[in-house]
Amino acid sequence: MDHFVFQFPISGVKTYIFLPPLVMLVISSIVSVGGVSGAFILLPFQISVLGYTSPAVTATNFIYNIISIPSGIYRYVKNKQISWTLFFTIMLGTLPGIFIGYYVRTKLLFEPTKFKIFVGCILGILGIKTAHDGLTKMQQGNTQKDGIVSIKKEKAGIFECKIYTANNKVYKYSPRLLGITSFVVGIIGTAYGIGGGAIIAPFCISVLGLPVFLVSGAALFSTWINSIIAAIVYSFNSSTTPDLLLGALFGVGGMIGIYIGTYVQRYVPDNMVKKILGTVLLFISARYILS
Repeated sequence: MDHFVFQFPISGVKTYIFLPPLVMLVISSIVSVGGVSGAFILLPFQISVLGYTSPAVTATNFIYNIISIPSGIYRYVKNKQISWTLFFTIMLGTLPGIFIGYYVRTKLLFEPTKFKIFVGCILGILGIKTAHDGLTKMQQGNTQKDGIVSIKKEKAGIFECKIYTANNKVYKYSPRLLGITSFVVGIIGTAYGIGGGAIIAPFCISVLGLPVFLVSGAALFSTWINSIIAAIVYSFNSSTTPDLLLGALFGVGGMIGIYIGTYVQRYVPDNMVKKILGTVLLFISARYILS
């Protein structure tokens, strides 16, 4: 099988040409059920398995997001399951954090050992909370029995936002709390190339108490926009220029996987999604801390 081995000229990574898309096909089809692209798992895979350790690995993660996420966004838009108030609140919070995160990654944490521990602790806390909710709460609303639950209308306010769904339920959240959290997430996500969905989705589910089907679309869409902006910012520095070909191969696998995951999401109970997300978050948390 040596004739399938390829060396990527920009990153210097040498691996089987089919491995990047295959890995992300499997990973993204699982984690996208909860509105996460899988980039937060892709980063340690590139570092530990492929040996891609330069700061440009962060930017390559964003290329993966840019290519893989639109297939999932399409399904959520089609099913009317994207909360626009949730999306714009996250975006307004994360936008300034993108530029700060780039500075942190390239200037303050070029060798990001301490920052990995910090990120690992945050993901660990959210992972424990999310997994605990999945084990103790049986939330319904996006199972096969109930069908697709779409959004009927939304009301945005300074102190409170309301989302009305087609099954006559109303969900409320604080835009100020979400905005402040999104700012921090923007810094962390840009510094490590995870886009932010891995952190903001569990926060919205566990802390704000929003159901998975409302959070998933907004989290994926905001992660996609953040990734485009961050990739452009990273491209201005020659030492952080992404490996477009490697990122694209990851993205092709992720695109198919995310489409599968967003389709399956409507048939999976909330508590099962929380168990999956919690387990994945705890795994990546341990990877960050122990490394």
